[in-house]
Amino acid sequence: MSYSREERLALCALLEKTGPDAPTLCEGWTTGDLAAHLVLREHRPDAAAGVLGGPLAGYTARVQQRLRTRIPFPDLVRMVKSGPPRLSVMALPGMDERVNTVEYFVHHEDVRRAAPDWEPRELSSGESATLWQRLRGARFMLRHAPVGVELARDDMEGDGQAYRITARNATPAVTVIGSPAELTMWAMGRTAAARVRFDGTEAAVTKLTATNWRLAVHLALEPGQFVVDVLAVRRVLGCGSGLLGRGRGRVGLDIAARQRLV
Repeated sequence: MSYSREERLALCALLEKTGPDAPTLCEGWTTGDLAAHLVLREHRPDAAAGVLGGPLAGYTARVQQRLRTRIPFPDLVRMVKSGPPRLSVMALPGMDERVNTVEYFVHHEDVRRAAPDWEPRELSSGESATLWQRLRGARFMLRHAPVGVELARDDMEGDGQAYRITARNATPAVTVIGSPAELTMWAMGRTAAARVRFDGTEAAVTKLTATNWRLAVHLALEPGQFVVDVLAVRRVLGCGSGLLGRGRGRVGLDIAARQRLV
C-alpha cells in the first residue's frame, strides 16, 4: 500500500470518529470544511486552481461551501476515501503517491494535532524517508525567507541519506531541527504545532519565526497591486490563513514592494 493511501484511509477513519464539527489546525475550518476541501481538490479541478488565492479564490470558496452544505458529511468522507476519480489526472499511475503523500499526511495531522494532548506518531522508516525526500521542495516554499534556512533531521533512521537540506542558501542562516514529520509540518506553515528547534543567532531566529515574510509568500501571486479581503482569504486558505494575522477588512499590498515586508 502506498503512503498516500495509508494517510488517506487513516484521515478518513479519524474524520468518521470526529464528525464534521471538530477543530483542525486550519484556522476557521472544521473537519467538515477540510473534507469539503479535499473533495474539491480531487473532484472539482475547475475550482481547485483557487485554493492558494488569486483571481479564482472567490469561486473556489463558493464551490467549497456548496460542497460543505449540500453533501452530507459521511458522503464527503466516502468520496475522499475512494480516491481520485478514474478520469482524474491524480488517478494516473504513480500520481497519487507523488502529489498526495504530503497532502494527506499534513491534513491527517491537522485533525490529530487540533485535539488536546496530542503526541507525535511513530512513522515507519519508509514514510519518514519519503517525507524527507519531499522536503527538497521546501526550497520553493522558503525561497522568500528573510534568512538562510537549513533543515536537519534528528531521527536515527536516516538510512544513509544526507541529513541536511539547504532550503535557502543565504547568510545569516538558521538550522531548523526535527524529524522529517515535524520539519514537514513546519515547512507547510503549521509552525505552532511542529516540534522543531532552531539553531542560529537570536536575531536570525526571530526573523525566521516572524509571520510577515510568509504573508508575502502567500500573497505575491502575481505582479501589481493585490487587494485582499482578509476574512475571505482566511476562509479559502484555511490552513495557511494563520499567516494573515487576525485583522479584519481589506488590505492593499504593493507586491512590487513586497521585499519591504521581510
